Amino acid sequence: MGFPCRRPGQVPMLLWLLLTLAPGREQSGAFPKAFLLLKPPWSTAFKGEEVTLICEDDHSPAQRYTSWYHNWAFWKAGSGTIQIYKSGRYTCKTQRSSVSDPVHVEFLSEWLILQASHPVFEGDDVHLRCRGKNEEDINEKIYYRNKKEIGRRRGSKFTLHSVSQDNSEYHCTASGESFWRPWEETSKPLKIQVQELFPRPVLRVSTSQPIEGSPMNLKCETWLPPLRSHIELQFCFFREDKVLGSGWSSSPELQIPTMWSEDSGSYSCQANAVTPNIIKISLRSWIRVQRIPVSDVNLEIQPPGGQLIEGEDLVLICSVAKGTGTVTFSWHREGTERSLGRKTQRALSAELRIAAVREQDAGRYYCAADNMHGPILSRRIRVTPRIPASRPVLTLRAPRTRAMVKDTVELRCEAQRGSPPILYRFYHENVTLGSSSAPSGGGGSFNLSLTTEHSGNYSCEADNGLGPQRSEAVPLSVSVPVSRPILTLNPAGAQAVVGDLLELRCEAQSGSPPILYWFYHEDVTLGSSSAPSGGGASFNLSLTAEHSGNYSCGADNGLGVQRSYMVTLNLTEFSTNKVIHITVGVIGCLLSMLVLAASASLVSHFRTQRKSGGLPTTGTPSYSPKEHRKPSWSGPPRTDPQRPTPCEPPALMELEPVYSNVGPGDDNLVYSQICSSQHSKENPARAPRTHWKDEEPAIIYSEVKKAHPDDPEGQAHEDAAGNYENVSCAPPALDC
Repeated sequence: MGFPCRRPGQVPMLLWLLLTLAPGREQSGAFPKAFLLLKPPWSTAFKGEEVTLICEDDHSPAQRYTSWYHNWAFWKAGSGTIQIYKSGRYTCKTQRSSVSDPVHVEFLSEWLILQASHPVFEGDDVHLRCRGKNEEDINEKIYYRNKKEIGRRRGSKFTLHSVSQDNSEYHCTASGESFWRPWEETSKPLKIQVQELFPRPVLRVSTSQPIEGSPMNLKCETWLPPLRSHIELQFCFFREDKVLGSGWSSSPELQIPTMWSEDSGSYSCQANAVTPNIIKISLRSWIRVQRIPVSDVNLEIQPPGGQLIEGEDLVLICSVAKGTGTVTFSWHREGTERSLGRKTQRALSAELRIAAVREQDAGRYYCAADNMHGPILSRRIRVTPRIPASRPVLTLRAPRTRAMVKDTVELRCEAQRGSPPILYRFYHENVTLGSSSAPSGGGGSFNLSLTTEHSGNYSCEADNGLGPQRSEAVPLSVSVPVSRPILTLNPAGAQAVVGDLLELRCEAQSGSPPILYWFYHEDVTLGSSSAPSGGGASFNLSLTAEHSGNYSCGADNGLGVQRSYMVTLNLTEFSTNKVIHITVGVIGCLLSMLVLAASASLVSHFRTQRKSGGLPTTGTPSYSPKEHRKPSWSGPPRTDPQRPTPCEPPALMELEPVYSNVGPGDDNLVYSQICSSQHSKENPARAPRTHWKDEEPAIIYSEVKKAHPDDPEGQAHEDAAGNYENVSCAPPALDC
């Protein structure tokens, strides 16, 4: 870059004028600097030695029109290579470059000199060489920076790493020994000539006063010397202290698509050498963005015309024909002080959505736009929302709490809100019953005379042309009063006896459930039973002697009580004679069993005697058949019917037949009587009654064969098939 990009005070005014007026000189910074090379590459030499200066630009030595300067004065013009022999500051310039950085070359007559390699750029390593006229006499060399030792060497170079532009001074000492004494020499101080790796960047802008909404280009200009062109540079742009774009980039340019008034401020850029890490920042440039005031503000409403249905969203669009920068839009309704909404954005239009518009949102609307030059108002538009019918409410009005057949029910349907007129329709199980109109709003009615088929769900619908609304279903149950119930007794009254379990069954043939049944004995309440689903109900009663009389029942389903006809119950008790008769029968059967056992013993004895040929002299005598033709049953004496029984029978007995022996006309037969009984396992109160007077117990006769006198074997034979005959035995008996 040209000298104007350098720090103030680094370039003398005379040289600056010479460079500015030099032939072919263009605007400062239009060409990169030329640069000087030394051959050999040391900035210090012994007096009498020759140093060659080479002026280069764009990686090539200059051939013609090279201007040479010595100690800031024009020296001569010629080729790009010259030899020099005297100390001083040298610079050069070509037609394709600006003036190079100066190089200070010294020719010294001292015995010891300190040399620094050239060229040296910021961040480079520098080689220092402490050189004496007679190197073979030197034993040790010591290097110093600002009079502080930094290293010791003997016959080799000393390297400084990553140097920077500073004012440090360096020198060296050399020591040795002669045959009479040791010696030491010190060099003249040296300042290392460190050149800029790249000059401070310059920020270039496409315009210093851009119009809002227009783009702007920024460019960060700097350059690298040809010898360091391989080093990578990165760039970053700033507004005030805020980074623009994505930060560091390899591109020296940045385009801002749109500039706004708030983008006004000071801008700068930075250049950074990645290796070595050297950062330089440009001077700040002030940029002011110009703004165009808004004009032609317009308000648009959706739906168009402001005709919308309540519950819909109202969209208000505010726009401007002209205007730049950040625009503040606001929306208003006449009669209200506060705005409905406000938006600030970089755009020529904005919209406000009012959700679910209500009836009270009707009115005249307008908007305003302002981009810091004063608000501009739009024209006014009237908004009138229509109100759809709300969900109606259906009520059923009956003359009583529970609707009954033949009642007249009024179906009343009403929507609380809605633009008139409203048409109401009435439904029973989704079947249309009729309709009613409300021209000015309000509700509608429909009358219905009830039958049993009118039970079910009812609903209504309200429609004002903005969509029908259906009410919730309302159930209606048409109730039927109960009919006169019928009372039945089980067992029937003629068969019931004390101790029985009596079932009273009451049932109404018609009536809406639930039905509650009441049971009465001589108009005294016995109890109740419910039939939740209809039908009949029962009540059980364990009978005693006091339960004779008239029974009835009542049915009630909340619509009136119905009473059955009376049913009479006559109870029969067990008599004392019957109990005695049963007791005697039981005792007789027991005695019969004893006789049977004795008979079995006699039979066994007779068989033994026949086998042995006669009867023993002692034992049970034999009986003739005649003595057994009329067997008698000996039982306990009958009890006086008037005498009370010692106890009540705990249970009725189910008796088995009684068996006794008969058999006239056969001396070879012996008869026995068998009588058995079986206790009933049932409860006496529930056990069935047996009418003994109508049934005669069965008697079974068994035949037992004797041994025949003519039997040669003397063996007794029994007939495989016995002869049986039924005769009367004792009556059944009860255990006491």
